Amino acid sequence: MNKSPDAMMQRLLEESSLVSSSQPIDSLLLKNMLKRHYGLSGHVERLSSEKGHTFRLKADASEYLVKVSPSDEPEPVTALQIAAIRYLDDTAHALPIQRIKATLDRRDSVPIDLGGGTCRILSVFCFVEGLLWEQMDANAEHLTKLGDMLGRVNSALRLFGHPAAARSLVYDIGQFHRWAGLVDYTPDPKRRLLAQRSFKLFEEVVLPRLSSLETQVIHGDYAPNNVVVDPLSDVFVKAILDFGDTVHTAVIFDPANPVAHLIGRTQDHPWQDALAFVAGYEQSRPINESELPLLPVAALARLTMLALIRHWKAERAPDQSEELLAGAEYYWTNLERAMAVPLDDVIARFRHRAAESRA
Repeated sequence: MNKSPDAMMQRLLEESSLVSSSQPIDSLLLKNMLKRHYGLSGHVERLSSEKGHTFRLKADASEYLVKVSPSDEPEPVTALQIAAIRYLDDTAHALPIQRIKATLDRRDSVPIDLGGGTCRILSVFCFVEGLLWEQMDANAEHLTKLGDMLGRVNSALRLFGHPAAARSLVYDIGQFHRWAGLVDYTPDPKRRLLAQRSFKLFEEVVLPRLSSLETQVIHGDYAPNNVVVDPLSDVFVKAILDFGDTVHTAVIFDPANPVAHLIGRTQDHPWQDALAFVAGYEQSRPINESELPLLPVAALARLTMLALIRHWKAERAPDQSEELLAGAEYYWTNLERAMAVPLDDVIARFRHRAAESRA
């Protein structure tokens, strides 16, 4: 079987900094930069990250998250992520967004010149201690609060703009139809058939409407591993992390991402958790009535993406293949359960919950 993305998909992977490996950062250089520009010193611990390099810095009584951009990520793209966080901090400070630590001369980031024309961006954030959403079994009330918070973020970003926001991002659900070539990385014919059903739905339901959908800059990855929660707080959401997938695209794709992580988790009621999340989202950012039927299809597309990308990564990183393929199997199982419910029934349930939220 020929396993290679087509030219368009390959370009998307490259532009999203998922193909080339990042040049290592010398630990002494990093510590010197932190001391010189931030006045920070302490124990630096490397954390896992999909692209670039991420570190946890323990400095006296405070802790920070240190990020170094990928070597092939254009500076405007890195600037977009930081600008979105700064915009929310300035215009909607009450939202629990992870805060940027400014440099000693009040900049939000500093360039690291590695020579040979290579420049990477260093940025520091206040570390948020706590429980990740993925580390707990959120109930309906929790999911409603999680949805409401994303709706508030989308409302706050409505007027935000940035030159790099129009970038082509492989994880943008609007690019899903470009992912068809990655099906070849999935050896199980049953899983490939499932993916093809998802592509067909997207092409029939979402693709014809793509150019007419309401658009703006969105977070792009409001997922269980990017939200810190506090079960003892009435607000529940303690911090929203990682704006690395920020992009200008259809607004409906932002709630579709967390919905993808919620569907299929239970066999008896595969869409139940998603309904609670969307009900919360609609409290603060009502979904256009004509776009609501597209939400479940976009969520199925995102779930398919989550599975496919793990097969592709497993081929490139054999040492991580066992973990990646286990994750893919989890997503395939959830996708199969979610697609077992007739789409018309799912849309009817979303419409009913939306009506209740607006009543």
